[in-house]
Amino acid sequence: MRTYTMSQLKSISTAVPDHCISQEGVLAILAKARGAALPARLENILGNSGIDQRYLACEPDYYLKQRSWPERARIYDQVGQELVQRTAAQAMERAGLAAPDIDVIVMVSTTGTMTPSIPSRLIQEMGFDPDTQTVPVFGYGCAGGVLGLRLANSLAEAGEGQNVLMISLELCSLSYDYSQFDKKNMIATALFADGCATAVITPDSGDTRAPSFRAFNQKTWPDTRDMMGWEIGQTGFDLVLARDIPTFVKRDFAPFCDAFLDSQGLKKNDLSEPACHPGGGRVVEAMEDYFAPDIDGIPATRSMLAQFGNMSSPTVLFVLEQLLLSKSEKPILLTALGPGFTAALGILDPTEK
Repeated sequence: MRTYTMSQLKSISTAVPDHCISQEGVLAILAKARGAALPARLENILGNSGIDQRYLACEPDYYLKQRSWPERARIYDQVGQELVQRTAAQAMERAGLAAPDIDVIVMVSTTGTMTPSIPSRLIQEMGFDPDTQTVPVFGYGCAGGVLGLRLANSLAEAGEGQNVLMISLELCSLSYDYSQFDKKNMIATALFADGCATAVITPDSGDTRAPSFRAFNQKTWPDTRDMMGWEIGQTGFDLVLARDIPTFVKRDFAPFCDAFLDSQGLKKNDLSEPACHPGGGRVVEAMEDYFAPDIDGIPATRSMLAQFGNMSSPTVLFVLEQLLLSKSEKPILLTALGPGFTAALGILDPTEK
């Protein structure tokens, strides 16, 4: 494993769109769109997802209408930019920085894209210097929160050091297709949600009030592309979600994570509560089984899934934001699984007391 010079995490800010819907409301919408009650077994699966509510870019009835690529792109532009600007402004304020202090803007997103990119548009709209480097990243999916931090860490320590704004934006609801009622699409509708998170990452200045990254790693397994991803559909992205991810956690992720921790001289009982991307209720259970008995559950991960659903890449940053409030004295492990099929890991060392 390569050795990296580590940066510091100065702040995180999170935000969701205005439209909240309960899980019961989602099931009712699915039944309405289907024109019949959901099969009992499927309703039981969807109702036990670990999600109580989530937030959407548009009113729920919007998703019962046919939508074109241009219409989805318009929503992504309008709602996405509002969330990005809100979280970026708050993250910089919390870090004690202003737009001219930022050297690089990284934006991770897999649920929409535009050219010029949102980071490029921010330069004029938020007062960043015209020579600010912009790095739009597409395709990380649910692994994007951790992989975005890894990229931001590398950029923060490049050259003489740079201040990096790392944005993770996903509007998963734009991929919903009301005309498809196979099990895969209905499960996706019951899991995925919309949200945005922004972090400020700076070179290590010796500031003991800010946590610092220790290490990152990533592994992509061969012959696993059908586990998760997007296909290009007639009206937008269509979800690929085929294999049993909880089984993957036990069989493949567990030994990879064990080796990563061992390379850092850590055991599971050396860690505080991990910040895990919650793919869904069964994935959370599989992660809890992996950490047990050394770590007694991952309640912050469960709580974020219950309140916000699976927002794809930003979700792990929502979890991390909550965990940092506890001022843990132990390192925090970050985990995420995404298309590839890929596992992303990171370790954040706490602030000094």
